[in-house]
Amino acid sequence: MPALETTRLRLVPVTLDAIEAVLDHDKPRAEAIVGARFPDQWPNDDLVALGFPYSRQALRAAPDIRLWGDSLVLLRDEPRVVGSVVFHGHPSDGIAEVAYSIEESSRCRGFAAEAVGACVEWALGHPTIAAVQATTFPWHVASLGVIRRLGMVQVGTRDHDSLGELLVFERRKA
Repeated sequence: MPALETTRLRLVPVTLDAIEAVLDHDKPRAEAIVGARFPDQWPNDDLVALGFPYSRQALRAAPDIRLWGDSLVLLRDEPRVVGSVVFHGHPSDGIAEVAYSIEESSRCRGFAAEAVGACVEWALGHPTIAAVQATTFPWHVASLGVIRRLGMVQVGTRDHDSLGELLVFERRKA
């Protein structure tokens, strides 16, 4: 994925070096690689488990597949990471699944919709991608707002291991 820019944000691709620093919880090294300050609470175990569910060996074996489309969300005019947008690897079936997170002090400013929107457009411009999906819980009002602003429509549900029903939304290539 190339670096993307929006009105207020820069989306910087996640590299293998950067994710290894995050996996090592080596914040100074991660910040040096990315060239931006991370939020105080990053990296942490929850961030790693949610954003990068692959083993280090899997990442090293196929970084172009495992880190496909993954990016850190930086403020355009300040070297500060405010979130991330990740895909669950390069899809083999043409349906990319996107997930995102904005750090707590940067929420409610439209950064998620702006960043995810740019990444969804990038993915849909990829020749092998027919659709992008996102999942969220029925009670997650903020996430539902982002997903709907991006023009995604609900196409189904799936069960989460411990938290119940997930709603599945999709936006198909025009």
